[in-house]
Amino acid sequence: MVTNLLENNHLVLVGKVTSDKTYSHEIYGEKFYIFNLEVPRLSKVVDVIPITVSERLLTNLDLEIGKTLKVEGQFRSYNSYQNEKNKLILTVFAKDIVEVEENESNEEEKNEEELTNLVILSGYICKKPIYRQTPFGREIADILLAVNRAYNKSDYIPCVAWGRNARFCQNIEVGTEVKIVGRVQSRQYEKKFENGESETRVAYEVSIASMEIVEKEEKPEEDVV
Repeated sequence: MVTNLLENNHLVLVGKVTSDKTYSHEIYGEKFYIFNLEVPRLSKVVDVIPITVSERLLTNLDLEIGKTLKVEGQFRSYNSYQNEKNKLILTVFAKDIVEVEENESNEEEKNEEELTNLVILSGYICKKPIYRQTPFGREIADILLAVNRAYNKSDYIPCVAWGRNARFCQNIEVGTEVKIVGRVQSRQYEKKFENGESETRVAYEVSIASMEIVEKEEKPEEDVV
């Protein structure tokens, strides 16, 4: 795997196709589609991640259900206006997709989980991190990271820190630049409404393995003449 560390948003996923592609949108005559990729964890739990892909990457690639693929790209967000409310939608934007032979993917899984699900983000804390503890005493912190993109756009990526990383997040100020290494995960939750009804939904986020504050380089002071 070759990762361009100069990018502030880079990910690699290896998993199996679990849905047919569906039409998403079109930009300047280029059509985009969405399909689901099932990515296993070492714990045998699987994350089902939505992948957005250009038709141009599908010229010589068949998205057959059950096929194992390696996807390189970015974790992105956009706002969708639904029922008079804005909803943050998260997806993996594919920049390259290749088919992986079954024995090759198995070897990757045996070596390191990071090889099948790795995301590297550099961005800015845009909301005060929310620190809490579970009833069993496990420490968790929720973070919203703003990651700059071209053309003055930003992606807003929910992230979850655990243990000492969660404790570390308590004192990080809004506007601080951080670098995060982790994995993309999906989880189901129950959305409860005022009328007492509930609905099962899926959330996507980055589970943080490591994080660090990006130190600003101080510019040398110019001599005043």
